[in-house]
Amino acid sequence: MSLDLGLLLVCMLGIGFLAQWLAWRVRLPAILFLLLAGILLGPVGGVLQPDKLLGPLLFPVVSLAVSLILFEGSLTLRFSELPGIGKVVRGLVSYGAVVAVLLLGVAAHYLAGLSWEVAWLFGALTCVTGPTVIAPMLRTVRPNARIANILRWEGIVIDPLGALFAVLVFEAVVSHHEGRTLGVFLGVVACGTGMGLLAAWLLAFLLRRQMIPDYLQNYGALVAVLLAFSLSNAMAHESGLLAVTVMGIALGNMRGIHIDDILDFKENLTTLLVSSLFILLAARLTWPLPHGVLWSGVAIFLVAQIVVRPVTAIIATVGSSLSWRERALIAWIAPRGIVAAAVSALFALKLDALGIRGAEYLVPLVFILIIGTVVLQSATARPLALWLKVSEPDPHGVLIYGSDAAARAMALALHEAGFRVVVADENWEGIRQARMDGLVTFYGYPASSYAERHLDLTGIGRLLAMSPNRERNALACVYYRQEFGRTKVYRLQHENTQSSSDRAQLGGHLLAPVLFDAQMTHEHLLERLAEGWRIKSTRLTATFDWPHFIEQYGSATVLLFGVEEKGALRVASVKRELEPRPGWLVIALVPPEPAAAS
Repeated sequence: MSLDLGLLLVCMLGIGFLAQWLAWRVRLPAILFLLLAGILLGPVGGVLQPDKLLGPLLFPVVSLAVSLILFEGSLTLRFSELPGIGKVVRGLVSYGAVVAVLLLGVAAHYLAGLSWEVAWLFGALTCVTGPTVIAPMLRTVRPNARIANILRWEGIVIDPLGALFAVLVFEAVVSHHEGRTLGVFLGVVACGTGMGLLAAWLLAFLLRRQMIPDYLQNYGALVAVLLAFSLSNAMAHESGLLAVTVMGIALGNMRGIHIDDILDFKENLTTLLVSSLFILLAARLTWPLPHGVLWSGVAIFLVAQIVVRPVTAIIATVGSSLSWRERALIAWIAPRGIVAAAVSALFALKLDALGIRGAEYLVPLVFILIIGTVVLQSATARPLALWLKVSEPDPHGVLIYGSDAAARAMALALHEAGFRVVVADENWEGIRQARMDGLVTFYGYPASSYAERHLDLTGIGRLLAMSPNRERNALACVYYRQEFGRTKVYRLQHENTQSSSDRAQLGGHLLAPVLFDAQMTHEHLLERLAEGWRIKSTRLTATFDWPHFIEQYGSATVLLFGVEEKGALRVASVKRELEPRPGWLVIALVPPEPAAAS
């Protein structure tokens, strides 16, 4: 029996990995494939039976997993960023979200027959989008920068705020059902809030004074979260989820502590938990669904798509500078994600244990809404964006990793040629200089989890890895192959790369095509720029073609980029020698003094 249990758990992990990989390949939210895998394994195939598999461990496992998911999501909320996100985003995550809760609650009550308390809880759960579902969709849809920023920031901010709101509504429902007074409810809220703040302060205290070694910080944070959840529940029934949510928000907004490593660890752990948890939760669905649930869920989904989201979008965008076309696309895109699925399943388990009527309908209704919004919007958002003429053209922009003189020179040349350029680096001095040059910048490593949430890649389709760090260049190239494709990432080689022995060479799978030519290294490029070489942009014609350009500026000229007549960017590399034609804009590195014509 233990062998069967172990085999089932390993197979579930493997299927979760395959679902995540498939989502990456087709650029759709992973939650869709995880839920479908769980439905096929559980109610359809009957292979996975979570209640029988885990028995009495099911509820604690789900509870602890959801607590970690909520903590990880709430870590990303930065109060310092709220003033800069714009009026539309603030409207969507504040009064727009309240309107969505009310409308979804009314729909759930009248269409699915849920009691008012369960209907309000459904509304609170399903008003939330999230970065894990928005980001893959935006990569496929490619709307213009204003729409992309609004939808991306909405997902980032409403994820933790919506989780906190849903937990508060759940506490109110449970208090009302158990006949608790308002004072008891406020006591539960105070206990959860106090425990969360205390846990965040204690963990921050230990981290600031380096009382926890680096290799134990992730472990310590994990223990702290689970302890806060369990102790809060022990002190005040059902206050644990509020405690971990408040703990994450508080810890994420404290100054003087470095939580990037903790956040990276929590994101990796959350990927594992989400992959396993959603398969388990979907496998618990009964098939066929309870009478009327399927059609009620479809009706609620249509109301959410056609009525609720447009109304909230209209309210939030009143007085903004957005065009009606931009508002229309925002009104169409609102996929539900991780918070709705994970928290609804846990709430359903708790409500069912309390005997609250309609609790068994909560999960299938939420799952129908998730699957419906993800499938419909993934299939229709790109054609709609094209029809509304609010989509970005093919991504010809360039992400440059590095901010020294060489990288900034390339960035300025491409920027002046009309391309969107983003300069990314961990070197603050270089980033500061790039900003003074008028370039768009990102302060941080472009292949980090922080960049995944905050780096705006709208219109970007290539990477030029030009930092002084050879290894980090290679990692950035490997990372962005998934995003841009193998032929759209390039690296500037280094002197030590050419002279090093085979023992020190990076593996071929870590290498990207070499920029420019075989002799052009990072050190060589810096030397030439210091000697007065300059980057020259010239439009070729039938009378002044590339041979004439070489004749005028000398045979030492190095071709860097070519821009076709229709605006497509060509990057010169060792593997791809360019042959500029009349009508092209050529960008080349030329000597300080033009060579005399022969």
